[in-house]
Amino acid sequence: MDSRGRLQGIFTPNIVPLDARGEIHEEELRRYVDWLIDHGVHGLYPNGSTGEFTRFTPEERRRTIEIMADQAAGRVPILAGAAEANVRETVSACEYYYELGVRAVAIVSPFYYRLTSEGVYAYFKEIADRSPIDITLYNIPLFASPIDVPTVKRLAAECPRIIAIKDSSGDLPHMMRMIAEVRPIRPDFSFLTGWDAALMPMLLIGCDGGTNATSGVVPEITRKLYDLTVAGRIDEARDLQYRLLPLFDSMLYSAEFPEGFRAGMKLRGFAPGKGRQPQSDVQQLALAKLADQIQCLLAAEGFVSAPVGGCATRPAVDANQVARIVRQVMSELQGRS
Repeated sequence: MDSRGRLQGIFTPNIVPLDARGEIHEEELRRYVDWLIDHGVHGLYPNGSTGEFTRFTPEERRRTIEIMADQAAGRVPILAGAAEANVRETVSACEYYYELGVRAVAIVSPFYYRLTSEGVYAYFKEIADRSPIDITLYNIPLFASPIDVPTVKRLAAECPRIIAIKDSSGDLPHMMRMIAEVRPIRPDFSFLTGWDAALMPMLLIGCDGGTNATSGVVPEITRKLYDLTVAGRIDEARDLQYRLLPLFDSMLYSAEFPEGFRAGMKLRGFAPGKGRQPQSDVQQLALAKLADQIQCLLAAEGFVSAPVGGCATRPAVDANQVARIVRQVMSELQGRS
């Protein structure tokens, strides 16, 4: 993709490696950037939820972007998280990232204070009017004020600086409604999904790509899933989507986010260090068990070796047996009617 073109493809929301003192591990971050690019991601997405942006200082967030922009050196575009505590500081971050040559920024809707649709509109309109850099709306209703379809349409119509939305709700009909309302008035507007479990269907209904945390652990799979889907190789894409699902579920649900993705990154040969959020003894034990589970899933795809204790094998599904059971159930139902 051209550095100034439409946002398309897989943008990786990255973990920030930390050293033994809990500071940004610059050397490891640079190595990780190279690895992601070499393994086919279309772009980078630092300072997002996976990057634990709320657990870093504003100076650290800026330093993360500095390092990644320098290391990427224009090879792939960067979508930089620029959400700060208020409009003034968010605009300041936008100005700084613009000077670094970042392609666009992603700004989450205001959090802590739940705003009405009018409040969300006013917030983004103020930023868009003052920002020198293109803006991606970030809708994550679990943590922040939701951005509804009328508000997205209104902002897209009034603010040429707003060029995309990243939606992490996983709500397929919601995404379809946004595309139906916005694309006729802004054909250049990009739609990105942040929900890995629905990447293929989201692409099929018109999304341009995704900001998918699993791409930080298995960029090979997410890139291939994107390529197969846009090429119309649906059966192959569907198979890959179902193979990605248990890995995504394990890393997302089996530990406090984003610790599962940190464990996956470590298994791929990096030193992510400990996160900024302290972990109890019980949590650390659970993470150790999760690491084995993730290792088994990665081993099944050929990325790592199996753990020392081995992995439990899942019995293969006999399609003929399934068909026989279905016929038997249908026969019984018809006999009762």
